[in-house]
Amino acid sequence: MPTVNAVIATSATDPLTISTIERRELGPKDVRIDIKFAGICHSDIHTARNEWKGTKYPVVPGHEIAGVVAEVGSEVTLHNVGDRVGVGCFVDSCGECAPCKNGDEQYCEKGVVQTYNSKTYEGEFTHGGYSQQVVVTEKFVLKIPEGIELDVAAPLLCAGITLYAPLKKWGAGPGRKVAIIGMGGLGHVGVKIAHALGAEVTVLSQTTSKEEDGKRFGADHYYATKDNKQLFTDLAGQFDLILNTVSVNLPLDDYIGLLAIDGALVELGVPENPLQVAAFALLTNRRSLSGSMVGGIALTQEMLDFCAEHEIAAEIETISADQVNEAYDRAVSSDVRYRFVIDTATLANA
Repeated sequence: MPTVNAVIATSATDPLTISTIERRELGPKDVRIDIKFAGICHSDIHTARNEWKGTKYPVVPGHEIAGVVAEVGSEVTLHNVGDRVGVGCFVDSCGECAPCKNGDEQYCEKGVVQTYNSKTYEGEFTHGGYSQQVVVTEKFVLKIPEGIELDVAAPLLCAGITLYAPLKKWGAGPGRKVAIIGMGGLGHVGVKIAHALGAEVTVLSQTTSKEEDGKRFGADHYYATKDNKQLFTDLAGQFDLILNTVSVNLPLDDYIGLLAIDGALVELGVPENPLQVAAFALLTNRRSLSGSMVGGIALTQEMLDFCAEHEIAAEIETISADQVNEAYDRAVSSDVRYRFVIDTATLANA
């Protein structure tokens, strides 16, 4: 089997290192991708450090993959050598259950095969995008439009679709008021997409340190929530949709109180502790608390095309493969604006 260089996590506590992994042989419906850039998602950090438990070591993180098709199998019809492509959070599903047939492969009843740290239907474990190459079944490979450069496209394969899916599901658009909690790797992309959809966009962040960026990305309003209880009175009942992009436990009752009649608060981050909500917070104004997890293949392609049309891209800081550990620490400290992206060319001589 082909051997490639990769950034590997070997335990929950040891630094990630550069070593080699084997990629599977090309099957008739497979696409081999030369990875050019791989985004760093906070999920990668949680997995590498086993903070969600269940990590099987060694593991190569990375589900924000952008590259170029290097080789295609004999039965591939969707992609050609030289195509600019991407791979997101999953690489296979059963294709037979109701969610798969409805284009919601991420909710596959058999269990979606995630891009890394996930068992395939053949019993092997997947490795992600912090590597030189990856082999993926053609159906799960996305086309990256020419209007987006590969480096800034990579984070869209997770951050972009994570925000686009609920914005579409809950009808963000003209006449709708959308609030986004957090202006980090997820939130900043959400501001851009919500604005392009035509919604009135508000950012709810701890401080106003990123207000200038938020307004530049398309936010109509920007508020600091830290030690500002009066804000929740002033904005009560205003929003049709609130997307929570942060992975810390918030006083959800306060934020649910900002929803209008039939408004929804959608959880996108994964806090350490269970969510706590008072029933009356939901009963009042017939509000909803929901969640959303990325999007299916068709919707992800729609998102990429939408972002190209509206010139939406992630704000990135490009790093080399040997800077991943530093980037992890900085990401945990929120010391990045707004997404780290690995230039995988730096793996060639590792």
